[in-house]
Amino acid sequence: MANSILTKDNIRLNTTVGSKEDAIRLTGGLLVEKGYVEPNYIEKMLERERLTSTYMGNFVAIPHGTEDSKPFVKESGISFVQVPKGVDFGAGNIVKLLIGIAGKDNEHLDILSNIAIVCSEEENIEKLVSAQSADEILAIFEEVN
Repeated sequence: MANSILTKDNIRLNTTVGSKEDAIRLTGGLLVEKGYVEPNYIEKMLERERLTSTYMGNFVAIPHGTEDSKPFVKESGISFVQVPKGVDFGAGNIVKLLIGIAGKDNEHLDILSNIAIVCSEEENIEKLVSAQSADEILAIFEEVN
């Protein structure tokens, strides 16, 4: 694999976004910028959000493409966007951490598993929301591996 799944370059800290759509576009844009997906993947992420919310609870959303977005995925990758002030994902759900996922073949299942382990701990969510550096974010996720 040419890219690591999550690197410092895939992480944005202290971000402010005006809407759920802006948040998803930013998250997907990082995946495009780093070469994991083609630009069309972002529209599939927005389509997925219209079908069913990617809000997972605990201030976390995991935007990703629809089943038919697979041709737009070049390789597996994750983008991470920290929004300390939060963004409204509808129904009173505030998101402070967006984790964009692009999975090649079925690699995204392992990625999701690791994210679920990290995000199931409230303490980890607090650390991720207050992290001041990409290194802090990476260290929290590396503890799982």
